[in-house]
This record gives sequence, C-alpha cells and structure tokens, in this order.
Amino acid sequence: MANCCSKATSFFGVVQRIYTMFSSSTKRWKILLDHIPNLTLKSLSQTRWESRIESVKAIRFQTSQIRDALFKLGEMNDEPKIKSEAECLATYELENFEFLLGMTIWYEILFAVNSVSKHFQSKDMSIDVAIEQLKGLISFFKKYKEYGFENTIISAKEIATEMDIEPKFREKRIIRRKRQFDEIIDKEVLKTLEESFKSDYFLYILDHAITLFRTQRVNFK
Repeated sequence: MANCCSKATSFFGVVQRIYTMFSSSTKRWKILLDHIPNLTLKSLSQTRWESRIESVKAIRFQTSQIRDALFKLGEMNDEPKIKSEAECLATYELENFEFLLGMTIWYEILFAVNSVSKHFQSKDMSIDVAIEQLKGLISFFKKYKEYGFENTIISAKEIATEMDIEPKFREKRIIRRKRQFDEIIDKEVLKTLEESFKSDYFLYILDHAITLFRTQRVNFK
C-alpha cells in the first residue's frame, strides 16, 4: 500500500532517509537524541505494519524537533555531502506543507491498519472476528475518505504553524510551449494544488486501501 503511487513512495523514501541520516553514526544519533523528547526514529520494514506506524509517528509528533536536529547536524558536519543532505531534508522536505499533509494522512491510515493487525496476531483470533475487524477497517477508510481530508488539512496547518512555515502548497514549475494558431484550446478547468493533492493522492491511496482490504476479507471467507 505504501508503494501504491509515486507520491507515497517518495514520502516513505524521505522517512527512511531521515532515519538513515541519523543512524549512520553514534555521533549523529546523539544529536538526534539531544533534540527529540520521546519517540525514537525507526527504520522502515516492508512487512511489518507496526514498523511503518512507529516510523511515521516519531516524525509526526516531533517534526519541529527533528528539523532542528537536521539543521544542527548540518552545522556540525564538515563533509559537504552530509551537510547538504541534512539541510535538504530539513528545508525541502520537513518544511514542505505537502509532506506535512501526507505525513498526517499516513499516520491516520497506518494507525488504523496497525490496530487491526495487532488483533490478527492473537493466537485465538477466529475467522469470524477477523472478517468483522476487516469490515470495521474498510468502514473507517470509507468515512475517512468522505470526511477526513478537511480535518487532516487542519492538523497539518497546526504543525506548520508550530514550525513557523507557511501552510500552503508549493507552486509547481510549469513548462509552457507556444500554441499553434489552429490548435484547439483545452477548456478543462485547472484544479488547484489542494484539489489535485486530494484527488490524485488522498483519495487514490484510500481507494487502493479499500480494494486491498476488501480482497483480504474475501480471502478469509
């Protein structure tokens, strides 16, 4: 599910890059620990839902502190490659409102999935209970798809305000070409960046999740 689209793949790639940046040496890890109050960064796992929720959770609730740790790492490191990567992660990723919004969305999704996954690990889990758990998860996704985006925007804006960054999407650079005199003008109304994010990312990954867990429910029968 985390690889269902390019934006999702890119998001989790950033999460792993942040972990790798600090975990590559004990000195860097100490810089991280000096800045974060509670949750330690985790490496991503391709197979364990709990690993993914813990990875995102640590950044979701400590974004500002991790950004500060990256800036500190950049200041203290004389190696140009490390300095550049740390500053890039802090400025172009963690200070990107689109990243903050994606982070909030993935936390909500992974939290719901992990809660069900933990029930599945129970030794006395029956098939009937498993099916009901999956039905509940699919119901959550449907409600979140319909009503969750606005609340997610609010949460992401709160994080942006805490970090003192502007809660708006960054404009994408548009490559323009000269239109031929006889070329028909496309009358389709261009979507705003927020509408595009909602349709091409938020709704897309939720549709993918609903399809995925519906298939699992059928396989239990």
